[in-house]
Amino acid sequence: MASFLSRKKTPTAATNGVTVFSSPTCVWCTRAKTYLAGRGVQFREVDVSRDPVAARDLVRRTGQTGVPVIEIDGRFIVGFDQNQIDGALGLQAH
Repeated sequence: MASFLSRKKTPTAATNGVTVFSSPTCVWCTRAKTYLAGRGVQFREVDVSRDPVAARDLVRRTGQTGVPVIEIDGRFIVGFDQNQIDGALGLQAH
C-alpha cells in the first residue's frame, strides 16, 4: 500500500513542507487551516477520516490519534498552537 507521503501534491501543496492532518468535523482543524492561510502559509491537507493509510501512518509516526496535527519540515505540532506554529515557521507572533 502506498503511503500518503508518496502521493502527488495538490496544487496548494506547500514548498515549505507544511501538512495539516485533519478531519471535516474538527473545529480546531478548521481554525488551524484558517490561521495558516491568514498568515500566507501554503499547506497540504490530509483528511485522515477519508485516508486510513495516512491515519495509521500518523499514529505510527506521532503516537497521536487526534487531530489537528501539523507537520512543518518534519516537526509535528499536536493541536492548534499558534506559538509553536509561528516558531516552526520562523514567523513573528501574531
